[in-house]
Amino acid sequence: MAGRAYVVGSGPNGLSAAIVLAQAGLAVQVYEAQEIPGGAARTMPLTLPGFLHDFGSAVHPLAAASPFFQSLALERHGLEWIHSPAPLAHPFDDGTAVLLQRDLSATAGELAADGEAWRALLRPLVESWPAFADEVLRPPRIPPRHPLLMARFGRHAVRPALSLARRAFRRPRTQALFAGLAAHSNLSLREPLTSAFALLLAAAGHAVGWPVPRGGAQSITDALLGVLRGLGGTVQTSSRVARLAELPPHDLSICDVTPRQLLQ
Repeated sequence: MAGRAYVVGSGPNGLSAAIVLAQAGLAVQVYEAQEIPGGAARTMPLTLPGFLHDFGSAVHPLAAASPFFQSLALERHGLEWIHSPAPLAHPFDDGTAVLLQRDLSATAGELAADGEAWRALLRPLVESWPAFADEVLRPPRIPPRHPLLMARFGRHAVRPALSLARRAFRRPRTQALFAGLAAHSNLSLREPLTSAFALLLAAAGHAVGWPVPRGGAQSITDALLGVLRGLGGTVQTSSRVARLAELPPHDLSICDVTPRQLLQ
């Protein structure tokens, strides 16, 4: 008899966990407190009639790069990525902007005197992107499967972004581009490891782009739901779980919630 698993929360992580459990043969049900599944990956009419807005996430370089998502063939469930001509632009107060292009050499040309430094920093990660993504977009693996690649990444990644930007680049525009990437960490750029965020997102921009899903972030959620339902899993919305003890008898429960929600 197959085991039973419950997942609390239907964000992309919760749905991914539910898919893995269903692939392993468990009977899976997801509980979602809101009317619409997806967590931060929802698209809703938040302002004027006829306009849809991403509730949280909008641009998804790491979703497009995810080895797990790629294994699910989400395009069969309607997911389509839209790529802009340049993955990102960092604007300045004078009305100009610096572009991160998909092509690494084109970006190096954009950065002028810092071009070769940018190329040297990013090329090992971009050229080995499938192996690099497999290492960093998964739980840590010790020893890593690609130790030399991860050592090259780690020697820069551990540094505060402010320190690495000032050491590696001479032009304020390049330093600002790197700092803007690192700011996605939501940490002070003087904190260790903030360079890791900049390196990962920059490499993703060159390797796979920074695409948006056609129809909004909800399209990612809907595609994951399609995979889960195809495996026999179910999702129950408008069902807040206040205590895990409230769940029916089960073999495994996983919570895709914030730490504060979990403690409550």
